[in-house]
Amino acid sequence: MRAVRALLKNLDAPWCLSPQDSVFDALNTLASHDVGALMVMDQGKLVGILSERDYTRKIALLGKSSKDTLVGDIMTAKVLTVAANSRTEDCMTLMSQKKIRHLPVVDGDKVLGMISIRDIMDEIIADQEATINQLQNYIAS
Repeated sequence: MRAVRALLKNLDAPWCLSPQDSVFDALNTLASHDVGALMVMDQGKLVGILSERDYTRKIALLGKSSKDTLVGDIMTAKVLTVAANSRTEDCMTLMSQKKIRHLPVVDGDKVLGMISIRDIMDEIIADQEATINQLQNYIAS
C-alpha cells in the first residue's frame, strides 16, 4: 500500500465551499461533480466538511429549506484529517472506526486534497490485481 499522497496525484482537485454558501448551492456542486462530500474553506483554512449525510440528517429529515440554510449551519466542523504520508490501510482503518467516507489530506496547515473510501478501495483492488499478476507470472515461469 502506498501513502495517500500518491492517491492524490490521480484525483481531480477537490471541490470546496464557503460556510456562507447556501446548502442548495452545495447540493448543486455535489451533483455536478458527482461527489459525496465537499471541504468547507474559510480564508484558505479548512473549517469543515459537508457531506450528503449532513444534508439528509440536518436538512431533509428536519424539514428545513436548503435554499435558506447556510453550509456553515450544517457542516461537520470537527474534521478528521490525515497527513500526506499516511498509509492507505491506516486511512481505511480510521474511516471504518469513525464511520466516515471522506478524509481531507493535509501537510501541516495546507490542505492538499481529499480522499474517499472509494479511492482507497480502488487502490486495494489495483494492489491485489498486481499481486495476482506477479504470482501468475512467477508460477508460469
